[in-house]
Amino acid sequence: MVKPPLRTKSIGFKVSEEEYARLETAAQASGRTLGEWCREAILRGGASDSERHDPALAEIVGVRLLLVNVLRPLAAGEKLAPEAFDKMLDQISEVKHELAAKLQQAARKKPQPEKTSGDGKR
Repeated sequence: MVKPPLRTKSIGFKVSEEEYARLETAAQASGRTLGEWCREAILRGGASDSERHDPALAEIVGVRLLLVNVLRPLAAGEKLAPEAFDKMLDQISEVKHELAAKLQQAARKKPQPEKTSGDGKR
């Protein structure tokens, strides 16, 4: 059995009561102690698995791809053979997670607009 590396360094930071409760809930949901969960979250860059691989976003992307690829030929009066439809479903299944990940990355990189006060001053 391989032993984990000896951890001799410590990192600490303060959080609010609300933040602590959120962290504790996330740790419990993953079946880890709070320290283990925080270590893993920090070492993977802070993004949770759900943030990096949002299944709902992937499905939305998949449905959009399906609609676009099915409705265009139908709107042009073409017929879609069952084999072509099945092939399309397979292709969409292959690319939807990749496209969803790209959308998430683009959203994270997009600069947030600066907030202004009610009088137009920043």
